[in-house]
Amino acid sequence: MAAAALGFAAFWLPARAEAGAVVQVEFSNLGLSPSHWTLTIYPDGSGHFHSLRSKAPVESLQAIDAPDVDRDIRVSAEFAERVFQTARHRNWFAGDCESHLKVAFQGWKKLSYSGPDGQGSCEFNYSKDKEIQTLGDSLVAVAGTILEGARLETLLQHDRLGLDKEMDYLLEAEHDGRAQQICTIRGILERLAEDPGVMERVRKRANVLLARAEE
Repeated sequence: MAAAALGFAAFWLPARAEAGAVVQVEFSNLGLSPSHWTLTIYPDGSGHFHSLRSKAPVESLQAIDAPDVDRDIRVSAEFAERVFQTARHRNWFAGDCESHLKVAFQGWKKLSYSGPDGQGSCEFNYSKDKEIQTLGDSLVAVAGTILEGARLETLLQHDRLGLDKEMDYLLEAEHDGRAQQICTIRGILERLAEDPGVMERVRKRANVLLARAEE
């Protein structure tokens, strides 16, 4: 068993080191829950997500607050390529990317790139650079998907009737772009699709989302 683990590490770690590049986005908004999260993505689509719940008053939060999340994730190869392509186009995020306009506060996003070809970071609420703003929106939507997956796991364990409403929200969010990279929560969707103990509507919606995750 130990030998197999060492063999896996010997294969996986050099591949990660060879890629030698990472993009990270840190998000913070004390009025939301989670109030802070970090999403890390590597060129092969692997990555990690970590979030901390807010200390904001309960009345300002969703009925089902996502638990703290700390897990490895995987986005599609196409999405990862778009992330790193934007980093290349925008000089590894080096420079000022905040618009300094009087717009509604959406949360601070800090984009960072580190790799053998350069490094940089910039922080913004709303960016004056359309490509960076679009990337920020997409990464926030991926985080939203991961957090929805965590909520679904909580509901499956503690409130199965609540799954119906939450799946309605997830389908709507996936349709309008607020939730992206459904593949990051494939595990919980598969559990819901195969669980005879949840409503049939929930199982059907899980299968719809799983099909979209493969597109």
